[in-house]
Amino acid sequence: MAADEEHYVSASSGDEHEHDTTAAAAAAASGAAAAGVMQHGCEHYRRRCKLVAPCCGEVFWCRHCHNVAKDDSEQDPAKRHTLDRKLVAEVVCALCGVRQPVAAGCAACGAAFGRYACLKCNFWDDTVAKQQFHCDECGICRVGGRANFFHCATCNCCYSVSLRGSHVCVSNSMHQNCPVCVEFLFDSIRPIAVLACGHTIHQECHRDLMAHNTITCPLCLKCILGPDDQARMWRYLDQQVADTPMPEEYRHVRVSVLCNDCGHRGEAAFHVVGHKCSGCGGYNTRRVGAAAGAEAGGGGGGVPQPGQPPAPPAPPQG
Repeated sequence: MAADEEHYVSASSGDEHEHDTTAAAAAAASGAAAAGVMQHGCEHYRRRCKLVAPCCGEVFWCRHCHNVAKDDSEQDPAKRHTLDRKLVAEVVCALCGVRQPVAAGCAACGAAFGRYACLKCNFWDDTVAKQQFHCDECGICRVGGRANFFHCATCNCCYSVSLRGSHVCVSNSMHQNCPVCVEFLFDSIRPIAVLACGHTIHQECHRDLMAHNTITCPLCLKCILGPDDQARMWRYLDQQVADTPMPEEYRHVRVSVLCNDCGHRGEAAFHVVGHKCSGCGGYNTRRVGAAAGAEAGGGGGGVPQPGQPPAPPAPPQG
C-alpha cells in the first residue's frame, strides 16, 4: 500500500511538473506572439509584418502604401501598377526582419503578424476593434462585425442588416468607381453610402454633393434625399415658384418635361425655378422640348432651349 501510495504521489508529482512545463511553454509562446502588438505598421494598418510585392519585389507595409508609391506617385505611366495582395507569397517580420513565406506569425521569433489574420486575403491587423471578418462571397475581409452585415447576392457585396429587404438592388453595385472621386469602391477602406436608387458612393463624397446643393445621383439622376427632406424641398420650391411670377411673355408657356424620379413624361408651366412633375409632384425633371402647340405670348420671345436647370437653392433649416 505504501509503495502504491508512493507511486501515486510520484506519478502525481510528475504530472504536475509536466503541466507546469507545458503551461510555461504556452505562456512563453503567448508572450512571443503578443510581442510588439500595436507598435508597428503604417497609417492604414497596425501590423507586424511587411509585404514583399511580387510585382516589383519591393517591401511595403500594405497594398495602399505600395499603390501610393507605385501608382499614385509614379511619374512614368508605363511603370504605374497596383498590388494584388492575394498574390503576395512572402512577408518580412517587423520585429526580427526575417523574410519568410506568408503565415499567421513569424517562424523565427514567434511574433504574431496581427491579432486578426486572414490568410485567404493575406491581411493582418492588430486593431481588432474594427471587428474584421472575411466574407467568402465577396472574397475579401470586411469591417464592422459579421453579425451586422449580410451579403446581397444581386448587388454582390455586403450591406448593413438595416438594408435587408429595403434597398434597391443594382447588379454588382460596388464593383465600380465612385462617381465623384473615381476610386474603386469594392475594396475601398473609406465608408460607403448606399443611395435610395441603389447606387453606391463614398459617404464623404455624398456629403460633398449635398454641401454643393446637388441632390441627385451622379449616375441615374434620381433624387438622393430621404423622403422627409425630399418633401420639404418640393414644398420649398413650390413656395419659390409662387413667390417668383414669370414675366408676362412667359406666363402661359408650357414645356415638355421628363421626371428623373418617376419616369413620367408630361407638360409643366415654364419657370426659371424649376418644372414640377405632374406625376409625382417633384421638381427633379429635365426639359425635353416645348409642349405641343405651345407658343410664347406677349413679346414673342419664344421658349428657351431645353437644358439642365440650375441646382435649386438649399431649403431653410428647421
